[in-house]
Amino acid sequence: MAQPTTHVEERPRGGGTATGATGQDIVLSTEGLTKEFKGFRAVNGVTLEVTRGTIHALIGPNGAGKTTCFNLLTKFLTPSAGSIRYNGRDITGMKPADVARLGLVRSFQISAVFPHLTVKENVRIALQRRKRGDSFDFWRSETVLRALNQEALELVEAVGLSDFADIPAVELSYGRKRALEIATTLALEPEMLLLDEPMAGMGHEDVDRTAALIRRVSANRTILMVEHNLSVVASLSDRITVLARGQVLAEGDYATVSKDPRVVEAYIGAGHG
Repeated sequence: MAQPTTHVEERPRGGGTATGATGQDIVLSTEGLTKEFKGFRAVNGVTLEVTRGTIHALIGPNGAGKTTCFNLLTKFLTPSAGSIRYNGRDITGMKPADVARLGLVRSFQISAVFPHLTVKENVRIALQRRKRGDSFDFWRSETVLRALNQEALELVEAVGLSDFADIPAVELSYGRKRALEIATTLALEPEMLLLDEPMAGMGHEDVDRTAALIRRVSANRTILMVEHNLSVVASLSDRITVLARGQVLAEGDYATVSKDPRVVEAYIGAGHG
């Protein structure tokens, strides 16, 4: 398995509350999760448990089934077999918007960034979405909208964009646009945040900044992320699930899975050596 090349400061992280039959407080779980496309099983019998209050990474070589699994968990795909439970509730047949209302939110799922609106205005629109359901209420008075400014600015500060609050989103660097997208997602008050390759396309500076942001926003919520940057995975994750050929290959902390011979073989065989 390739070793991390980008430096991200490592920090110990705590686990979930010890409750339930598994000895931990499980917020999201699957059993036998399967997705078949015309006879090909992209995800094959995946059983997964994500502990509340942790950062859990889903990794694997190209073609491992990570994206398909992630899309099943976030309800963008319907399973061929198996089940998904969130806070003990079966959500297998639910729609993405309904799951989001329960507090399970995929970043960039609902939070569109409007390029010619300012950072603050983008976050304010997301707050409108949370408070008013499916209506953005563009026609509401400026006085009513200004009442959301304080909360919007608090979210802008939380993701490190205070200096850019009045800057149009189109003028932000790529990394800061991702931070803005996370801010608009946080406006929905998610209990669990799902991140699909949050570091994709970023330079070292933006990677470090976004990793620090993920640490901050994980303080009072659970995060599941698909990520290719192994340095980020090593630094941030409490637990890692490795997929290969649509199945769970290994699971544990980074020190454990990175030394697993099956994981090393899977990554080297896929050209990641």
